[in-house]
Amino acid sequence: MRYAILALAVISAGCATKPGIPDTAAPAARLVPEEDLAGRLYGRGEFRSINGVRRAFDVTLDGAWDGSTLTLVEAFRYADGENDVKTWKLRKLPDGRYEGVREDVVGTAEGWLDRGSYRMAYTMAIPKKNGGARNVRFQDVLVEDANGAVINRAKVSYFGFPVASVDLTMQRTPFN
Repeated sequence: MRYAILALAVISAGCATKPGIPDTAAPAARLVPEEDLAGRLYGRGEFRSINGVRRAFDVTLDGAWDGSTLTLVEAFRYADGENDVKTWKLRKLPDGRYEGVREDVVGTAEGWLDRGSYRMAYTMAIPKKNGGARNVRFQDVLVEDANGAVINRAKVSYFGFPVASVDLTMQRTPFN
């Protein structure tokens, strides 16, 4: 029984942990999604899993703010040749928090501003090779660095255990 309680505590702690703010954040920078993600951004990133899978990608993001909702169209180009397009709809709530939906998100994503960063937590359905999907939990932290780039660090967990991470840098000009 003690081991079951300990295991439950470890899993619960993993679910409650917020990802840290990257060291590259500018001390006075304050990321606001409807300002910093509106317009066109170019990103370069990598997904890394604990089993050694690494998947590099480039992404073009087109954001449009209508006064209450940020629509963010993400066009991904993976190094292995796969292309994918996903669309976030992030709605700003009266209390300053955000809620969002995307094609592969289960339920609603929760977003909030925290110490100059934008944080978002959500469950994503990742398709399995043999059909169906595996639901994993993402915890994103977005900050602006000293050069004006937006840095997105995400921790991915499965039943509270860390299984992957995503690092993404976005900027207003295309990468060379």
